[in-house]
Amino acid sequence: MTQPLLNIENLHVTFSTRRGPVEAVRGVSLSLAEGETLGIVGESGSGKSVTGFAVTRLLESAGRISAGRITFRDREITKMTSAGLREMHGSAMAMIFQNPRGALNPIRAIGQQIADAIMAHRKISADDARGEALELLRAVKIRDPEKRMAAYPHELSGGMCQRVMIAMAISSNPALLIADEPTTGLDVTTQKVVMDLLAQIAADRGMATILITHDLGLSARYCRRVVVMEQGRLVEEAEALTLFHSPQHPYTKRLVAASPTATSRVEDLVTGDENLLAALPAAPLPTPPHGTPPLLEVRDLVKRFDDGTVGLKTFSMVLAAGESVGLVGESGSGKSTTSRMICRLLDQSEGSINFNGESISHIPARDFHRAPQRKDIQIVFQDPNDSLNPRFTAFDCIAHPLMRLAGMRNGDALRARVRECAHRVGLPADLLERFPHQLSGGQKARIGIARAIACRPRLLVLDEPTAALDVSVQAVVLQLLDKLRREDGLAFLFVSHDLNVVRMMCQRTIVLRNGEIVEQGESHALFDNPQTDYTRELVDAVPNIELIEAAVAG
Repeated sequence: MTQPLLNIENLHVTFSTRRGPVEAVRGVSLSLAEGETLGIVGESGSGKSVTGFAVTRLLESAGRISAGRITFRDREITKMTSAGLREMHGSAMAMIFQNPRGALNPIRAIGQQIADAIMAHRKISADDARGEALELLRAVKIRDPEKRMAAYPHELSGGMCQRVMIAMAISSNPALLIADEPTTGLDVTTQKVVMDLLAQIAADRGMATILITHDLGLSARYCRRVVVMEQGRLVEEAEALTLFHSPQHPYTKRLVAASPTATSRVEDLVTGDENLLAALPAAPLPTPPHGTPPLLEVRDLVKRFDDGTVGLKTFSMVLAAGESVGLVGESGSGKSTTSRMICRLLDQSEGSINFNGESISHIPARDFHRAPQRKDIQIVFQDPNDSLNPRFTAFDCIAHPLMRLAGMRNGDALRARVRECAHRVGLPADLLERFPHQLSGGQKARIGIARAIACRPRLLVLDEPTAALDVSVQAVVLQLLDKLRREDGLAFLFVSHDLNVVRMMCQRTIVLRNGEIVEQGESHALFDNPQTDYTRELVDAVPNIELIEAAVAG
């Protein structure tokens, strides 16, 4: 019988905390063959990344392997010395980290960083190492590699930084590559390019790969075998398509149900008592009286920045009361620029914005907080960690717009309104006195939504509101948003690069590319039958489990 490349037996990893030891990995056992691609999926806190760090012995100082064995080509990693680990890192196994910009040295050119990785494991001259670094940049398909050799990480996009990390990881031809959430924060086309590149390099070099991800569609597309982790335990293991088509464990079933696909409905994402939409009827768009102006009308919007960059070339749209419109496109397409101008957080260079029949485009962004329309147009930001004041409690965050925009004062009425908002978004009242750092990602997302609806707005701009959330938390938040839209008649401008989410949440979709609209229409019709090559490219880049199954069956 062929010996596995990597073998993990009964692995336990424990972290020391102020409240005592916490076991993050509990008895995990798995193996990996030469050249195999294995997916490890699970939500935040499941132990999947800690397992990867344990394999490479890159655990933070508070963490330790408390029990179990890890062997790599019959060498026991758990008993290896620091010198042995340094020799193994890069040359035998390498890791691609979740945040490539954070993992790269910000004050060193990328060409030199790749050369440093090469010279750390081989006796080679600096000139030869730079030559190999240039070839590696070509191998990972970076445009104009000679010029990029002298670039710094902040001068590159997220996708380009991830390619640089891949080049560093493969520089010494490791036998094992561990990719920890390598596509988080990337748009769908960049995600596909990065993953296709990883798969091709692994196949060409015969590398085994461990893909750590919370994206089930991604693991279904790129992994032959998948293991599922929950609360530090391995709860299920199977061939990828078998696992997603016929999950056995209740946790895996919940994950599969919560993962948006091309045929998903928002009503079906959450099952059982947690389903917020089970008892709610469908909410058809209200028919306004004849002559009623649209809620939002945008005409010929243009944005030119001070450095001459054109963020938005021309943009026009109409949004009715209670309607949900999606705005999709790659990074840099102008989605966030458009949403910020509509919210009056950014001044337009040209064009007009009318809200409820009145022009708001003449009001400078710096003064819009004084305008009466401010409370009617609210935004939910992508990252609640950055958008919540770290010195405010959850109560303060929700109360702030009520005091600034609605003129409420401290007292019983304010406390009652804040509790009402918290209740509507499913935030327990006992969490209102906590600060953001004391809350989970899902709880912080609920605070952001509660803050946005506190003044009872008519238009909610959602800028990637679930991008940083696990699939089960995302499912609950999406149901919550749809419930609020149905109950309050809210209009949504939903900015996202997740096409499956937009398909579920929005009646119409607008596709942006390089600051221009390339296609728009009814969401299901647009995604089922794209009329432009660019939209087709976006749709094809989405890793849908059922489409992968159909392709295999065919």
